[in-house]
Amino acid sequence: MSEAVATIEQPPEPLPNGQPLVIGSNLGRRYGSRWALAGANLQLRSGRSLLIGGHNGAGKTTLLRILATTLRPTRGELIIDGIDVARDPIAARQRIGMLAHQSGLYPELTAIENLRVVGRLLGIDAVEDRAAAMLKRVGLGGRERDRLREFSAGMRKRLAFAKLLLQDPQLVLLDEPYGQLDPQGFDFVDGLLKSLVAEGRAVVVVTHLVERVAPQLHSGLLLDGGEMRWTGVAAELPAAMGRWMLR
Repeated sequence: MSEAVATIEQPPEPLPNGQPLVIGSNLGRRYGSRWALAGANLQLRSGRSLLIGGHNGAGKTTLLRILATTLRPTRGELIIDGIDVARDPIAARQRIGMLAHQSGLYPELTAIENLRVVGRLLGIDAVEDRAAAMLKRVGLGGRERDRLREFSAGMRKRLAFAKLLLQDPQLVLLDEPYGQLDPQGFDFVDGLLKSLVAEGRAVVVVTHLVERVAPQLHSGLLLDGGEMRWTGVAAELPAAMGRWMLR
């Protein structure tokens, strides 16, 4: 097995926080004799975004879960906001918000009750007002008292976004953010991505809709067979994927 080593280049101008928010060095994850991710190196600063592309089984979800600290790498080092994740995963996790396939929401609770649970667990002050503001931001204003089981799949997805925003994360990880949404929901995600970056958050996106989102993001990387095959400007990722898959 060859080891893929690549770095996501960032613009040379200094940023206010100095150090990158995310530093991953030689990250790898092995299942038995198979490497699901091999030798990934990356850096991502606050206010920057990264698009991860690749077919099913390429290693995208593995890398995303390692960045989320929900999967421990077999090898390598991950630093989040200066924190060594291996030494203090809880402190690192407090800086991370992830939109995953499993939302962790409760069907029998109302929208506001779901956010209230999250807010209290996180010790958020004035959680009721903040939760109401997040619901409005994701287009669920006026549906605060409706139970989740009454929501459509798209509305549930919007509530999952509200849950993520309530956490106020520095690092935002989005796994298939367009899934289950209608065209209006797609536009909502496009606008949210822009605002998250404008707010100074670091954003990582994994999606099959690479051509739609690529022009909106900064950096891109292509995974295949667990290895990093290409890194560069996100807008060029679709073409890079096409070239690689034709080899």
